[in-house]
Amino acid sequence: MEPHRRLLAGSVLAALSFSSIAAFGQSAPTTLDQVVVTATRTAQTEDQTLAPVTVITRAEIELLQPSSLQDLLNDTPGMSISNQGGPGKVTGLFLRGTDADQVLVLVDGIRVGSATAGTTPIQDIPVDQIQRIEIVRGPFSSLYGSEAIGGVIQIFLRHAPGTFTPNASVGIGSWSHWKASSGFSAAGDKGWIAVQATHDQTKGINACRLGAAEAFAGCFADQPDRDGFHDNTLTIHGAYTFDERWSADALAMRTQGFNKYDGTFSDSDDYATQVAGGQLHFRPNDWLNLTLRAGSSDDFDTDYLGNSYVDNFDTRRRLGSFQSDLALAGGLLTTGVDWQRESIASNYAFAVDSRTNRGLFAQWQRTFGSQSWQANVRHDDNSQFGGKTTGSALWGWDFAKDLRVTASWGTAFRAPTFNDLYYPGFGNPDLRPESSRNLEVGLRGTPAWGHWSLSVYRNDIRDVITFDAATNLPANIDRARITGLEGVVDGKLAGWNVRATATLLNARDNATGGPYERNELPRRPRQSARFDADRSFGRFSIGASWYLAGRTWDDIANQNRLGGYALTNLRAGWSFNRDWKMQLALNNVFDKDYETAYFYNQPGRNFMLTLRWQPAG
Repeated sequence: MEPHRRLLAGSVLAALSFSSIAAFGQSAPTTLDQVVVTATRTAQTEDQTLAPVTVITRAEIELLQPSSLQDLLNDTPGMSISNQGGPGKVTGLFLRGTDADQVLVLVDGIRVGSATAGTTPIQDIPVDQIQRIEIVRGPFSSLYGSEAIGGVIQIFLRHAPGTFTPNASVGIGSWSHWKASSGFSAAGDKGWIAVQATHDQTKGINACRLGAAEAFAGCFADQPDRDGFHDNTLTIHGAYTFDERWSADALAMRTQGFNKYDGTFSDSDDYATQVAGGQLHFRPNDWLNLTLRAGSSDDFDTDYLGNSYVDNFDTRRRLGSFQSDLALAGGLLTTGVDWQRESIASNYAFAVDSRTNRGLFAQWQRTFGSQSWQANVRHDDNSQFGGKTTGSALWGWDFAKDLRVTASWGTAFRAPTFNDLYYPGFGNPDLRPESSRNLEVGLRGTPAWGHWSLSVYRNDIRDVITFDAATNLPANIDRARITGLEGVVDGKLAGWNVRATATLLNARDNATGGPYERNELPRRPRQSARFDADRSFGRFSIGASWYLAGRTWDDIANQNRLGGYALTNLRAGWSFNRDWKMQLALNNVFDKDYETAYFYNQPGRNFMLTLRWQPAG
């Protein structure tokens, strides 16, 4: 057995058996009382959820010192990341073996991402703007509609913790990397406001390794240079309570920058992503809550080759929703309607440049003694492909103290993108949505020292959109089957805050008689694991992360192999007074050479030194 595979097997066993070790550690009790909203579109504590949920708080973000949002999300069970050349470059999220365009990303309830590419530019969202992240794993189209096949990632922007609180930070790092962030939050008796500005820039690394042109792979070009980027982000977020029945909140975020990369068709781009929206809440009594939401998300991209303009893709999304939460017969009935209009402007002449989607959904939640139920159903009516109905049912049973077993079944779908349908010369307007059916069984425990969970699932995806060599067009000709086992342990051991996750995944093409039958789906490692440990010693703190990914492939033909790898990150912090903190992160300590996308380089050993200021009072 290869060394990295022996280590991986050991890490998987460690993550699954850590609960038996931690039980002997002396530690303070840990409770899962964080309020989450993504799993049901209603507020509930994390331990009440019937779906697997990962919550990342602001305190954890500052403790882990991630260099980017994708590095932070890599701590999620079942998550694999592909990146095309380092900081600021195109990044894909593969959650539970699903594709990068089969994961829904929300910013404070507003759907974000490109309607042409179908993915979200998470590399452009700085972590300094984030208050909290909720990741729900599993199919949730029955609540949110298209894309939620692998799960839903909801990013909540920073907000006020209390009275007037300013903050500032500045960091310097490898490859002339420096970033700065400053802002403030203020709260009164009836409302709060938060403002945050961030600047991030680096000269970067060479995005694509030499030989790509000859191999006709990766970026298809040999450009031995440094591919940097610079990015500016501004967020304004606030809320106001008019009286005990009426309240409202609003947000606006814009991030824009310039990014260099390697390529023959284009090698740089100007980009911008912006989100704006608000909610109005009306609670006339204790058993009824009404919410009206309106918002927009826009994605702008202009490509260049050298200094010459190449093309542009600007997509706009306008959204609205109305939701009613009614306490009825001992349970909670949620009903609502979502409306969405997508449009595209480009130098290319798309046959259709806009479409509208309307979704009706209903959900019932109820607890009967030690058992809990959740049932969802939704119908989407799309002006391009017609109707699509999805549903799910989730069950949980607290069969012993601090032990719960869960089971769920659900369907989901992904609507084809504008590029899939109408890209001039390469689109197929007859495409149907991709569809999935998912089964899952889980077991979780919440002992005094922390919590642990195990989940096993199978996801069958039909009508997968794949390039058809017979017509040179995309077509619904493929199927996929994904099976997986996840283990998570989080708690205290001998004074250390410890978290371990492990995933065993089998994601394969399942088209009977197809050219790639039983081939592994690309960029989904069959094994992955992560271990984090942190501890404070008075004003000092130290921590380490260890991430391990098994080998995988870069293509569905399984010809271009991506080797397995292990990464070690170290971090330290020093609070030299109540208001100031110095932090140091050392990433890829052993300077591992690895790829998450074929022929694209990844950062070697690097550091980031950050000075933070926030008045303790």
